[in-house]
Amino acid sequence: MTKRIRLVIEYDGTAYGGWQYQLNAPTVQEELEKALLELTGEKIRVTGASRTDAGVHARAQVAHFDTQSRIPADRFSYALNTLLPKDIRVQESAEAPADFHARFWTKGKEYSYTIWNSTHASALLADRAWCVYPQLDIAKMREAARLLEGEHDFRAFCATGGQTKTTVRTVHEIRVEETEPHLIRIRVSGNAFLYNMVRIIAGTLADIGTGRLTVDTVTRMLETGDRTIGGPTAPAQGLTLERIDYYESKPDWVR
Repeated sequence: MTKRIRLVIEYDGTAYGGWQYQLNAPTVQEELEKALLELTGEKIRVTGASRTDAGVHARAQVAHFDTQSRIPADRFSYALNTLLPKDIRVQESAEAPADFHARFWTKGKEYSYTIWNSTHASALLADRAWCVYPQLDIAKMREAARLLEGEHDFRAFCATGGQTKTTVRTVHEIRVEETEPHLIRIRVSGNAFLYNMVRIIAGTLADIGTGRLTVDTVTRMLETGDRTIGGPTAPAQGLTLERIDYYESKPDWVR
């Protein structure tokens, strides 16, 4: 009898070409599917909620797969963790409804972006944060972040290569927090995100914090859709997928 298993996965994305399987680089999906083949003898395709890019991390990526294995659903996490590389860990496994879909049932996500703001880079955070050397004005970054909250056309915050029918998204909240000296985290929650949207938000807020851009740059970006007036796309290593929220049952628009 086939059952659907839901996984919550944590990983350090440094060594991977992203979540999704590709021919020219190791990926998190590939490692999970290799472990499942060894564990169950089945060639299983794992579907993830978010196709994180190369170097991006996750604290709570969600994925699902179907299996005929008799292994209890809650034991998959333990069994898979004996086979996975140490930079990928399944934090939770459970049986899901047969029609559950890790990607299509999502109603929101939260990402964090970490900046190390110091005259010297951090050795310990080299793969987990973006080092910005000029002193950042956090008050101005927070002022600009508030302008991004709500429903807007975020086409100016989308990198080329994204495939989407609409660039309108809703950002529920953006928090700019100095969690300890030199360490700044930008936490962004919303209903969905465009390609590189959070990294462009982080790069633009950082440039506002250094004074290279002004707070009203955000307003002009939203009004004109002009990507070129914003800040850089911040490096991948500072980005972490923190949380995914789900509907309790299949949304009406999902076939």
